[in-house]
Amino acid sequence: MSRDADDLTRFIRDRAGDAPVRIGLILGSGLGHVADAVDGISIDYKDLPGFPYAGVSGHSPKLTIGELEGQRIAVLGGRAHYYEAGDPAAMRLPLETLKALGAEGLIATNAAGSLDPKMPTGSAMLLTDHINFSGLNPLIGEPTDARFVPMTDAHDPDWRAALVAAAEATSTPLHQGVYAWYSGPSFETPAEIRAIRMLGADAVGMSTVPEIILARFLGLRVAAISAITNMAAGMSDEQIGHAHTKEMAPLGAAKLEAILRNFLARL
Repeated sequence: MSRDADDLTRFIRDRAGDAPVRIGLILGSGLGHVADAVDGISIDYKDLPGFPYAGVSGHSPKLTIGELEGQRIAVLGGRAHYYEAGDPAAMRLPLETLKALGAEGLIATNAAGSLDPKMPTGSAMLLTDHINFSGLNPLIGEPTDARFVPMTDAHDPDWRAALVAAAEATSTPLHQGVYAWYSGPSFETPAEIRAIRMLGADAVGMSTVPEIILARFLGLRVAAISAITNMAAGMSDEQIGHAHTKEMAPLGAAKLEAILRNFLARL
């Protein structure tokens, strides 16, 4: 663990208390309201040296620590994307800090485009696996042999089963599929979407995969859920854009929140 993460952990515990957190949660575009349900305290990213400036509208750049459904969690209300500064490891320090705060695992959420006609806008999709379509990796440059991270069960099978059970318990429709990471910030072309579909992807987005790789590198368990905000390019007549993403995200976010609450209550 880096010295920066240790320093941040001491600062955060001075504000939020010494009790360890159990789960870390990263919120994607339009999903920031979930942090408002946490009974605890919030710290702006600007007060956490080294935390990335979340420069994407629709994110709420603050760390919230407190109780939700009987679990002490840490919520990252925004993320840094590769396309903001060209750094796939931009979320390393926040995740190191989550680990130092005691987290055993990470749940990542995102806004994504659907490649499946049966998974329309407003759906929620549990990631069963991912495709690093960008070819980038946040561990490039890591000097230790720990960089050789096995990714066979990167999406924790037990947590995935628990999230499916939570969806069933709340009568919340939950699709399952493979997520492809595209670097952005431009959206994909119809030809790129056809290629990704042939590779086996069910949804596409511009985040999450670097965080999953980093989390596994740090020994954290991982699960991830997408809020489907649009059909991917060439799949419909929707006018794709970030404004549309922010507008549509709450549709999937309501489903996502119901699933997450039940999942936490079951831990």
